[in-house]
Amino acid sequence: MTNIVTTSTPLGFVGLGIMGAAMARNLLKAGFKVTVHNRSKAKMEELVRDGARPAATPAGVAGVTEIVLLCVPDTPDVEKVIFGDDGLIHGLKRNAVVIDCSTISATATVDFARRLREKGVHMLDSPISGGPKGALDGTLSCMIGGDAAVLERCMPVFKAIGKTFTHIGGSGAGQLCKSCNQLVIVGTLMAVSEAFALAKKMNIDPYKVRDALLGGSARSFVLENQGKRLLDGALAPGFRANLMLKDIKLALGAGTASGCYMPVTALGAQMFAALCATGRDGLDNAALGLLFEELSGVKR
Repeated sequence: MTNIVTTSTPLGFVGLGIMGAAMARNLLKAGFKVTVHNRSKAKMEELVRDGARPAATPAGVAGVTEIVLLCVPDTPDVEKVIFGDDGLIHGLKRNAVVIDCSTISATATVDFARRLREKGVHMLDSPISGGPKGALDGTLSCMIGGDAAVLERCMPVFKAIGKTFTHIGGSGAGQLCKSCNQLVIVGTLMAVSEAFALAKKMNIDPYKVRDALLGGSARSFVLENQGKRLLDGALAPGFRANLMLKDIKLALGAGTASGCYMPVTALGAQMFAALCATGRDGLDNAALGLLFEELSGVKR
């Protein structure tokens, strides 16, 4: 195994959405040389102005780097970035590392890692939690699956983007942990949405209800953050509702495959499917509360 990476180790980043762009910037701030690629050239140009180097394709990124991070929406996107006609696989060198920060299928992740391993390339699945603010601040929680020695080698990279790093287990374990994370968020968000709808229905100030709950055992990140966005009507994403629907369906799929009883997850999937069906799929996931209000006859 190659020695632990330093800032002289060339890095790549593919996928410069809200989360990915912030993470790539933090790698630049930490002193790494970063080559980037994104389908939208405008987002790539923003990172180039901050000191990144552009590449026309994922293969182009892989050809000049030793470690490549990616953060894209879904399982097919990851497969295309890695194995597509101009994918990373066509440029990756032996002993290179692919760090996937997307939230995708654990089963597919195991297969992707196997296919890369056959080419002498390592893979870590590291879905992230902490939202856009965590990405901006470099305080993300990283749930990591893959080989422990590869993780140790890459720790300086993780420390530039996050604050909490947990090695869950082998390939795919990080993705399964992220499913656990998302089902807890969705379950909590349903409870917060229901509580605010009840407060409004009974003509109590929901802001005061939130303040009171934040001072007691009901306090949570969801109540503090998504709860405030819901009450303020500040529902520009953030983390889009359609992505949360994708994530909760991944969790439900894992439960179905393993025979786990998951009524909260099943209801969450139904609620987010309903929210997205009303044309609000592009809003922040906190918009779920709007559905609770409408079903309760609460007028905004």
